[in-house]
Amino acid sequence: MIKFILGIIIGVVLALGGLYLYLTRGGLQMSTTSAPLPLERYFAHHALAASIGKAADKQSPVAADDATFLAGAQVYDKNCMGCHGRFGQGPSGLSKRMYPHIPPLLPPAKGVTDDPVGGTHWVVSNGIRFSGMPSFSPKLSDTEIWQVSQLLKNADHLPAPVQEVLRGKQ
Repeated sequence: MIKFILGIIIGVVLALGGLYLYLTRGGLQMSTTSAPLPLERYFAHHALAASIGKAADKQSPVAADDATFLAGAQVYDKNCMGCHGRFGQGPSGLSKRMYPHIPPLLPPAKGVTDDPVGGTHWVVSNGIRFSGMPSFSPKLSDTEIWQVSQLLKNADHLPAPVQEVLRGKQ
């Protein structure tokens, strides 16, 4: 029994030592141009989904109408466009230098149109750790966050005046 326990202890010490050497000798590439680690996307996706949790079920107190979309477009123009890009253009060149890459939120990309509006509200309010997405709750009112969340939820069928704002042609 002692040999068995000693074998487990030695195995754990060797595994931890190997991991330490791997991490400290350049085995793990931390550059933004490196490929994702095995299971990295899986764990990041599931951790984010667990963090959002029941907030995804929240219903927006603002209507999904043209006035909300226009107000949301103004918020997006001032706070989001620099990273996530304009309507019809995709994210800025900054996206390719970030890791994870900054996702496009407006057409032609799908963005977050298939995500619950409550989940988008949570992300805009709280940000995402280990990414470039900051929390906007200190800067924007809850109404503004709901407006931009509704805009992004409905980005695939916005009226022409809202699209013009999102193209930067106010």
